[in-house]
Amino acid sequence: MAADTPDPSEPALERLFYHSERIRFVHWQEFSGSKTAVVLTGFVAVLTFVTGLSNLSQPDVTYDGPLAALIPGEPGVVQFTGVLLAFVLGALVIGLQRRKRLTWYLTLLVLPLVTVLPLTTLRPTDVPLLLSILVALPLLLVNRDAFDQRIQLSSLQIASLSSIVGVVLYGTVGSYALQDQFAGLETWGDSVYYVVVTIATVGYGDITPLTTEAKWFSLSVILFGTGAFTVAIGSLIVPAIEKRMATAFGNMTPSELSLLEDHVLVLGHSDITESLLDELETEADVVVVTRDVDDAAELNEREVNVLTDDPTHEETLHDARIDDASGVVVATRDDANDVLAVLAARTANPEIRIVAAANDRQHVGKLEQVGADEVISPMAIGGRLLGRSILANESAESLFDDVDDT
Repeated sequence: MAADTPDPSEPALERLFYHSERIRFVHWQEFSGSKTAVVLTGFVAVLTFVTGLSNLSQPDVTYDGPLAALIPGEPGVVQFTGVLLAFVLGALVIGLQRRKRLTWYLTLLVLPLVTVLPLTTLRPTDVPLLLSILVALPLLLVNRDAFDQRIQLSSLQIASLSSIVGVVLYGTVGSYALQDQFAGLETWGDSVYYVVVTIATVGYGDITPLTTEAKWFSLSVILFGTGAFTVAIGSLIVPAIEKRMATAFGNMTPSELSLLEDHVLVLGHSDITESLLDELETEADVVVVTRDVDDAAELNEREVNVLTDDPTHEETLHDARIDDASGVVVATRDDANDVLAVLAARTANPEIRIVAAANDRQHVGKLEQVGADEVISPMAIGGRLLGRSILANESAESLFDDVDDT
């Protein structure tokens, strides 16, 4: 404290304007965090689109960049590819905003590809794009830990996406192998173009099969491609629509329920379960089953998994995947309803551990009789803690261990 006392021998102006401590004028963490990285990536997407479209609109574009000689074929294709990559980056920005780890990896892959665009032409207008990429990449790497959310896909979604990739590979390799039996198909690029327009059912007619074998091959690409594309759209779009509708009502979608495993089911919601949710937040996945729509909507806003249905029905518990749950908690202010919930849970899964809370000490035995493995009386525990705290002159928190032993 003595060091903070101003020296009376120093001039007043020096004590007023010159201080030993330093005050930060700029908090660099606010400018180098994950939000800045996401915003800068979005800025790169906009610049990529504008730069690519600007070069495409020019009648004569000189390719004087260091990579121009390394680009196979026509360098102008790079400008069109840059426009496509701008849309890809736009989609990746949405994933980065949701902190998806897979999106982070894909962004690190796409950004170096975008650098090919300015390094091909190296026009003065391409310099801002190049500089933005050089700043965005280090920011993404520094904030790697901020993008920690996994993308959860069901087995059907994984299979449908894999089927599309398989059909594209099948059609590309097969058409190139049969190029002598097609009119207008000479390169790998022609093969990819043919497969895409065939699966999309566009069929411009510029590439046509000439033999019976090529026609049967084209027919197989149409059948496999449209089938895989239809299944993929259904498996990806329908869950998204379900999630939108479920969010409005505070409910989990069937796709989300199918991913549950080793979770804790909380049957009913009350002030008793609030502290329970805080306790289990970092320990296990929790699914609250309640028929109260308002409570469900509030829990959903707090990103708590909710199933809006009657917790006393066995069908509801099977929808909540009680067979894969690690335990069940029943704790509301209605002991009669809790008895029905315990009975339904025990019937749905005879092997699962059930812990219940009894508001009235006289109902402890009833909850045990219908199948609860352990019954806790919050009122009894609270009263004992009050008594011990006043007699021992200690805080209630210090007595929790003694209560657990009893």
